[in-house]
Amino acid sequence: MKPKARKFSGLSGMDFQQRRIGLRSILIGLIFSIILAAIGAKAVYLQVFCGPWLSQKAAGQYEKSFISTGKRGTIYDANHREIAVSIEVASIAAYPKNISKLGDTARLIARALKIDESSLCRKLNSKKRSFVWVKRHVTPREAEQVKNLNLKGIAFIPENKRFYPNKILAAQALGFSGLDGHGLEGIEFYYNDYLEGAAAKFTVLKDAFGRGFNSGEAVAGDFGGNNLILTIDRTIQHIAESTLEEAVDRFSAKSGIAIVMSPKTGAVLAMAHYPFFNPNAFRGFKKEVWRNRAIADQFEPGSTMKIFSAASVLESGKCTQHTIFYCENGAYRIGKNIVHDTKPHGWMSLQQIVKYSSNIGIVKVGEMVGPDLLYKTLSDFGFGKKSGIDCPGETAGSMAPYKRWSKIDAGAISFGQGISVSALQLITATCAIANDGILMKPYIVQAIMDQNGRLIKSSSPCEVRRVISIKTARTLKKIMETVTKNGGTGVNAALEGYSVCGKTGTAQKVDEKGTYAKDKYIASFVGFAPSQNPEIAVLVVIDEPGKEYYSSIVAAPTFKKIVFETLNYMNLPATHNAPYGGHINRRAGLIS
Repeated sequence: MKPKARKFSGLSGMDFQQRRIGLRSILIGLIFSIILAAIGAKAVYLQVFCGPWLSQKAAGQYEKSFISTGKRGTIYDANHREIAVSIEVASIAAYPKNISKLGDTARLIARALKIDESSLCRKLNSKKRSFVWVKRHVTPREAEQVKNLNLKGIAFIPENKRFYPNKILAAQALGFSGLDGHGLEGIEFYYNDYLEGAAAKFTVLKDAFGRGFNSGEAVAGDFGGNNLILTIDRTIQHIAESTLEEAVDRFSAKSGIAIVMSPKTGAVLAMAHYPFFNPNAFRGFKKEVWRNRAIADQFEPGSTMKIFSAASVLESGKCTQHTIFYCENGAYRIGKNIVHDTKPHGWMSLQQIVKYSSNIGIVKVGEMVGPDLLYKTLSDFGFGKKSGIDCPGETAGSMAPYKRWSKIDAGAISFGQGISVSALQLITATCAIANDGILMKPYIVQAIMDQNGRLIKSSSPCEVRRVISIKTARTLKKIMETVTKNGGTGVNAALEGYSVCGKTGTAQKVDEKGTYAKDKYIASFVGFAPSQNPEIAVLVVIDEPGKEYYSSIVAAPTFKKIVFETLNYMNLPATHNAPYGGHINRRAGLIS
């Protein structure tokens, strides 16, 4: 009997295979799920926790940012005529990593821009820098020439450039600004915070290959600087500059300064220097020519100081303009020193001492006053201290305390030796006499306006102090008027049709050894007109004239021409008509 076959209860081969495939699918799904979860977690980590860092890193690779400033404010003269403006120009930059033919690129650009090829090649070959400037503030023609080359890796970026349409006019007073729009000298430097536009970020975008393809500004709206309105009148400035140039050239002098000021307000109407320089190309001139010497340099004033010594004795009440002094016939001994006059004089009144410019006479005036009172008067006139004018680099001059003066020091200071002043101090002090004894603070900017014409700040005439009485001031005017009359040292400054007050000054210069040079002089003339109601005060300083050195010959005629043409321009009628000098073209505002 055969045994019965047993029934098999296990899985068939087909079922086992299907089960195995299912397990494998689950395992693979699980692995992919884990991977996806890890990717998701990483994405969350990168997006949430590392987002800002990655954005910054990406921007660093695809964006190049620059800090730029808005358009610099305009500077106007007293009649709202532009004398410093900002214009839009292009600057050329490069992306070194994107330049394939470096040598050819450097050669072509150097030729178009007239720059050094080897220097440009080194710049473009920089491996550490992704962006370099090729040339800032190029001319439209230069920009067009480089664009026509169609070179890879070259970008053109818009910027603002300072431009001075009148070129040399008032250059030392105005100063200039650099490539980045910051004021470097003069008014541009002093008022930089007002003139400079607000900061803005300028962005240049690059593609994956490092090629610049777009640019823009991150800051929208108007962020330009404020505008300045000066007290300087462009026409009066031109009169002063052209006349000064003529005098310096005629007498083969080293340099010259001329200042025109309003005695009643202290406003500077002109501040001229010669030699000139062009602020549009300031790097082509020596640095010493940039300096505003009218306020930064000091010199011994010579005989112009005699009017202030006379003011001291008149104010003291110890004498009048008619009080007489013995002038020792040309030689006066003070200890071991002898004071000389250019011509011998006997008895002379105070008025004559100033008119004929006697050193001995004014020394005796100083002795009558005493060093303490003389020092006080000179200090009250502003000597030995800064005026506070709104220009950089002002000097205080030099005047030692009177307790340190010897007898010869006091005498020398009376006629302008042993004391140093700036041109600005000298004319400001003279204006105090013209203004009936009241010293005014000098200023050169009368208003600051925003881009919409709204007033931000203004400067009005500011009285510093009363220096001398009205009576003393008017007596001094009479004395100074005689200087320009027949026989006076300033007769060459006299004008037909206008009454003029003035004083000559011829001073020896001190050399490097501290002694007076025999052949180096400063010739100056300071005064105002008309005498009774002065509208302008003028100072002329000629440094080291070569042919003649007396102020009466060198500086007085220059003063005369500036005064005459300025009063004509101001339409101030003369007492009677008298032909003189050039013709005023009032429509153009220039001398022809």
